[in-house]
Amino acid sequence: MDLVIRGARVADGTGAPLEIRDVGITGDRIGDVAAPGELTAPRVLDATGQVLSPGFIDMHSHSDLQLLANPEHLAKITQGVTTEVLGQDGLSYAPVNDEVLASLRQQLAGWNDDPAGFDWNWRSVGEYLDRLDQGIATNAAYLVPQGTVRMLAVGWEDRPATEAELARMKELVATGLEEGAFGLSSGLTYTPGMYATTEELVELCRVAGERGGYYSPHHRSYGAGALEAFAEMVDVSRRSGCPLHLAHATMNFSVNQGKAPDLLRLLDNALDDGCDITLDTYPYLPGATYLSALLPSWSTEGGLEPTLARLSDPDTRERIRAEIEESGSDGAHGVPIDWDAIEINGVRRAENAALVGHSVLASARAAGKTPAELYFDTLIEEKLGTSCLMHVGHEENVQAIMRHRTHTGGSDGLLVGARPHPRAWGTFPRYLARYVRELGVLELADCVAHLTGRAARRLGLTHRGLVRPGYSADLVLFDPDRVADTATFDNPRQPAAGLHHVFVNGVAALEDGSPTGALAGHSLRHPGSRR
Repeated sequence: MDLVIRGARVADGTGAPLEIRDVGITGDRIGDVAAPGELTAPRVLDATGQVLSPGFIDMHSHSDLQLLANPEHLAKITQGVTTEVLGQDGLSYAPVNDEVLASLRQQLAGWNDDPAGFDWNWRSVGEYLDRLDQGIATNAAYLVPQGTVRMLAVGWEDRPATEAELARMKELVATGLEEGAFGLSSGLTYTPGMYATTEELVELCRVAGERGGYYSPHHRSYGAGALEAFAEMVDVSRRSGCPLHLAHATMNFSVNQGKAPDLLRLLDNALDDGCDITLDTYPYLPGATYLSALLPSWSTEGGLEPTLARLSDPDTRERIRAEIEESGSDGAHGVPIDWDAIEINGVRRAENAALVGHSVLASARAAGKTPAELYFDTLIEEKLGTSCLMHVGHEENVQAIMRHRTHTGGSDGLLVGARPHPRAWGTFPRYLARYVRELGVLELADCVAHLTGRAARRLGLTHRGLVRPGYSADLVLFDPDRVADTATFDNPRQPAAGLHHVFVNGVAALEDGSPTGALAGHSLRHPGSRR
C-alpha cells in the first residue's frame, strides 16, 4: 500500500451500515479494505471518527467548458465530487462544425461563458474527450447532446426532420457513443432540441440503447405540463428500449405544489412493468437557466440574429410579451411568468452589473420600465448571454423525490456569472448536512449510496462508486457532524465545510481541507466504445 486510511467509518456506497475499516490505496486503486490495524503503508492517515465514502458522482453537470478553462475545478473538488456527467440538456460543444460551434458559443454564454483566447481545438466527441485527458481535476463522462445533433443535421428550423436528416442524426449519435459517450441528452424546452417530435426521439434513443447507452432528458415542461412531459419520456424509453435517466426531476411552479406523489406513482408503475428508470435532483428550491430560455420557441427559431431582430420589433415584442405574461410560453414551461420570481444572476456587460441579484420586477421599477421592457432590452444588450434564477420550487416535492428508490444527485450547477446558483458549490454537502443530519430525510449510508454507487450503476462504471478492493481510488473523507454547504445565494462561491480529504484516482485533490491543485482526473469512456 502507498497509503492507509486508518479507522474510518466506511460508507461503502451500497447503503450497508457503516463499519470501521482500514482502506489502503495502491497507485490509482483501492488496494484493500480490512479490519483496523491490519494494513500497513509508508503513509498512514488517521481517520478516527471520520466517514470515508466513494467520491460523489454529479449526474447532471454543466462544467463542459469551465472544466477546461479552469481545470483545478474548485467548485466540485471542494465538495467531494470526483466524477461528473457533461453534455447535458441537449446542448454542448461536441459534435460540432464551425458554424454550429459559433452558434453554441453565443447560445450557451449564459451557462458557460465564452472565454477570450480559448482554444476550441476539437470538433468530434472523441476529440473533446481527448482534450479532457490533457489534465482536469475530476473524472468526466459525456452525453451526446440531441439539440446540438439537430443543429448539425437540420439547423434551427421548427419542423420535423426529413428521412435523410433523421438518418444523419442517428449516425451522429452512434458515432458519439462509439467514441466514448455514455448516452444521449436532450433539452426539450431549449431550441432547437424542442423541435423534435416524439418519434424522432424514439429513433435516436433506439440508437443509444442498442449501444448500451441511456437517455437523459430535460423534458418538455417542468410546469403546467410536467406530468404529461414525464409520461412522454417514459413512453420514449418503452418504445426505444433505451434506459431512462430523468434529469433534475423536479415538480416546480405553483401548479405542481404537492404533486410529487403523482410523478412517483407514474415512475413506480413503469418500474414495476420492467422499465429501466433512474433520476437525479438537486437539494434546493430555485432553478437556474439562461434568461432567454423563457422566450417562446417560435421567437428563437433560426438562432441569434433572427431572435434579436424579433425582440427589436415592437409588434413582435408585444406578441411575445402576451405569451410570456398571459398564457405562458413553452420556454417558460407553460406558466405565466411572475417577474418577481425571476432573478438575474449573471451578465456579460459591465453596464448591466446593477441588474445582478435583483428580480426583473425590481429592476424594472428602478429603471421606470415595465418588466417585459427591461427583459427584452437586457436580452438585446447582452445578445442573450445572461443567466437567471427561477424561484419556483417546493420543499415537500424536493424531499419526496429524493426518497425515491432510483434517486441520484446532480448539481445542475452553472459556474459562471456574478452570483451563480450555490448548487454549483454546495449540492453534495447540502444533502449530507440538511437532509441527513438536520432533517433526517435520508440515512447517512443510504444518502451516500444515492450519490455514489447508485449513480455508478446507471453509468455502467464497474470499478467506481464503491469502496472495494480493485476499485478506482476516488474517495472522500468527511466529518459527519461538521460537513455542510457554506455557499449561499448572496455568496455562492464558497467551499464546503467538514471535508478533509478528496482523492481522485488515488491522488489527493483536497488535503486537510485545502486544494492541492492536482489534475489526476480524466475522461471516462463508455465500456462499449472503441476506446
